[in-house]
Amino acid sequence: MSRLFLPLLAFTLGGIPVIEQSPAAEPVPPKPAHSLTKEHATAFAKLALKGADKEYPHKPGITFAGIADVKNPKALHPAFFGCFDWHSSVHGHWLLVRVLKQYPDLPEAKQIRAVLADHLTEANLKTEAEYFARNDAKSFERPYGWNWLLKLAEELHTWDDPDAKKWSANLKPLAELIAKRYAEHFPKQTYPIRAGVHSNTAFGLSFAHDYVRTVGDKKLQDAIEERAKTYYGKDFDAPARWEPDGADFLSPSLCEADLMRRVLPAAEFQEWFAKYLPGIAKGEPKSLLLPATVTDRTDPQLVHLDGLNLSRAWCMRSIIPVLPKDSPSRAVLAASSALHSEAGLKNIASGDYAGEHWLASFAVYMLSTPTP
Repeated sequence: MSRLFLPLLAFTLGGIPVIEQSPAAEPVPPKPAHSLTKEHATAFAKLALKGADKEYPHKPGITFAGIADVKNPKALHPAFFGCFDWHSSVHGHWLLVRVLKQYPDLPEAKQIRAVLADHLTEANLKTEAEYFARNDAKSFERPYGWNWLLKLAEELHTWDDPDAKKWSANLKPLAELIAKRYAEHFPKQTYPIRAGVHSNTAFGLSFAHDYVRTVGDKKLQDAIEERAKTYYGKDFDAPARWEPDGADFLSPSLCEADLMRRVLPAAEFQEWFAKYLPGIAKGEPKSLLLPATVTDRTDPQLVHLDGLNLSRAWCMRSIIPVLPKDSPSRAVLAASSALHSEAGLKNIASGDYAGEHWLASFAVYMLSTPTP
């Protein structure tokens, strides 16, 4: 990590640099952030593989239209039935693609390919698309699961591998259906949802924006950017001091900033961010910049906070490069992202399925973002 030079550094509180006017001094840089190593990849692949075919316990998010819909998870969702729920299964598959793409010689490579080949068949994904096409499934997994499905599609689309090309082609109809859902729904959603969980609109638009840029869907890209600017363009002084809520796995304030750095030119984003989180340069609010405490990793809601620490880290890591090089906020966010990544990474394999079925995906995505 390159050393960050600031005109002053008074003291450090919980690892977060706090800036005040004083004679010039070079701060001690925060602990170097992590990147995705082969060791990480194999450890996290093992967790994803453990859940990929684990049908139970399962939390269905479906609407039963009649007795005919009462089926076991694999019959309903033959591609994405494992990992407790549909969206966790989807981002578990994204994890497997991501780590194999980066490290083709992983010890788990053969098993990963076998799972992907078994799940991402044309027939299985046709059944998944048919489920989404149902009238009573219009809001199914909106927007969190939609977002991860498009991230999986993007990852396969950019992988020059014979198997990946086949899986990408099989997934394409479902990805296009989901993209169509974005185009249909968000113009009708007048107000953003700012919760720190699955319904969060800012996160729901972020990966979709990555996908449409990658596949060249300029019309949907323009629509997503219009929605982002309409929802958030005039925001200022975000109430980040209220974070976190007790079951957050996303930061409402940081997810919003992570979306806006995608859709605004750098200079406009810098101006927007300075008004949006005006206390960051001074290390405020501390509740946003210090990792959340998890008291019970067997509780499926409380363990969300481990995910919050990881998602905060990836948002900060992605925001830093867009800020001015002389901005004190860069050092504050770099220190905070290092604290959050350290807190999150050490608790991925807790031994309890409540967190283990999904946290590895958050870890891999965080480790794939820029290193401050």
